[in-house]
Amino acid sequence: MSAPQPGTQVRVAFVTTCAAASRTLAEPLAGTAATARTWLLIEQPGPWGKRALAESHLDPALGKALETAASAHGARVALIRRPGRQADSADGHGHHHVFLARTVPGDSWVYTARLPAGGGLEALRALDFAALDGHSARPGSDGTGQAMEIQPPDGRHAAQAPGPLSGSRSHARSDTRAAGLGPGWRPYEGDPLALVCTNGKRDRCCALLGRPLAAELEASGAANVWEISHIGGHRFAPTLLVLPYGYAYGRLGAVAVKGVLDAVRDGHVLTEGCRGRSAWDRPGQAADLAVRERTGEIRAAALTVLATTPASTATSTSTSTSAPALASAEEPDRARWEVTVGHVDGRRWRVVLAEADDGPALSASCGAAPTPAIRMDVERFETLPPG
Repeated sequence: MSAPQPGTQVRVAFVTTCAAASRTLAEPLAGTAATARTWLLIEQPGPWGKRALAESHLDPALGKALETAASAHGARVALIRRPGRQADSADGHGHHHVFLARTVPGDSWVYTARLPAGGGLEALRALDFAALDGHSARPGSDGTGQAMEIQPPDGRHAAQAPGPLSGSRSHARSDTRAAGLGPGWRPYEGDPLALVCTNGKRDRCCALLGRPLAAELEASGAANVWEISHIGGHRFAPTLLVLPYGYAYGRLGAVAVKGVLDAVRDGHVLTEGCRGRSAWDRPGQAADLAVRERTGEIRAAALTVLATTPASTATSTSTSTSAPALASAEEPDRARWEVTVGHVDGRRWRVVLAEADDGPALSASCGAAPTPAIRMDVERFETLPPG
């Protein structure tokens, strides 16, 4: 190929992926997890399209019905499959594993069922998402919602957290919730569920970065590993959701993820690479992580978001402040929230957050036009009197 002639304009295009751009520009992760208080995960082998519930071997009418019913009550539906190459098969091994999970503190649990192929998934139409969402344990209750207990591979029982949190580590009971799910459902008591987003039809970063991570985790025996069709945030790939507590993570390698999973076995949560707990909206996710980073609290069941309200630019004075005061005079138009976070021991904090979009424009997914990336800034952090 000949060199360009003198005076010829040469245009050099740098091609990158959405994940590479987000990582290079250090886009913050806090407050970016998908919001869902309940997750319904359906094993569906074979290929997935961009809209997996409608573009897979799952009956699209069933997928639409479940998605409609779930979304009305703070729930999300996703497809899962084992890591590795997938045969183009509708049922794989003659049955479908299904998981139903709640991610709200005090009401974190996972139930599972194995439904037969050839129409067995139709039983999911009977799930009452409204009842599931209405039975959440209130913050500070005695924990009528029981978290699953993680059973380590060697058969040892994971150590219970001390004090008020120990009840959240007990076995999920066959209570009114189980009865409401119908026959075939049982408490899940296995390893943590590690759900890695790998759907390349939604975004190539999920395939290029997610599939190798899922394969390495599967080979290591680190957890009960599944590929998942979509959890949002392609540009944070590889992304994963960890159950039962529902914290999402991004940009972590296999070694770091194994640390996350080891922590979950002990009822703990690590904040490195954490996007937030799916039970909360964006302000709640960011506030939860802000409290954990400032207090060192690692127990998953220790904190809950008590309230999230729009904040005025004139906020009450604090009893303890570890962040700059509100910049209301300079930036009056920034959307703000006041989030109250409570601890099981009675401590409370108020976190004032503001949306900011003054960073570099980024693509939400590969091929999309760059738009301002919105982050959640902590503008004030206050310790409140015990509740």
